[in-house]
Parts: sequence; structure tokens; C-alpha cells
Amino acid sequence: MSHEEQILIRAGTAADAPALARLAALDSAEPLLGRMLVAEVDGELRAAFPLDGGRPIADPFAESAHVLALLAAHAGVLPGTARRNGRTPRGRERLIPLAASG
Repeated sequence: MSHEEQILIRAGTAADAPALARLAALDSAEPLLGRMLVAEVDGELRAAFPLDGGRPIADPFAESAHVLALLAAHAGVLPGTARRNGRTPRGRERLIPLAASG
């Protein structure tokens, strides 16, 4: 991980299909379908996180753990995100409403 890398997290779109297919092939996974968050690192798609359940995918030939952690954190605070193993996505239970934060 470079301290100067730029990470953009955004909703995946149909325009991402070719990059998602490439990423899935690299990760030996099926391409993601449905709603997802994607992470671009320095302008290149590095990882994707499904919001309706399923396994995230990432480039196994690049440092991706920190990118997947960012995606999971962002997904965890979105309303309507699928729960994994019946639990609230990680991070959501720690949110404090602004009015209660003092």
C-alpha cells in the first residue's frame, strides 16, 4: 500500500462490467451481479463488494486487503445492505447518532 495512492469508492455501474469480469477472472470467481460498491485505486478497479450478499472480489496480484476493508466499512453503513450470517454488517453497530455524540 502506498501512502500516496488515491482510492475512490463508488457504486458499481453497467459500465464497469468489463473491468468486473476481468477482476472476477483474476480472483477465480463469478462476476458480481446486482448492487455493489467498487473501489478504484489510482484509476483502476481493484475490488468490488456485493451489497445483496455474496463474496467480494479483488485483484489477488495487488495489495487489496485494505481496499476490501474500506469497502466493507462503507457497505456496513448503507441502508438495505444484506446481512451476513444473520448479523449486522461490521461497523454498523458502532455508529453513534450525531445528536448523541456530544
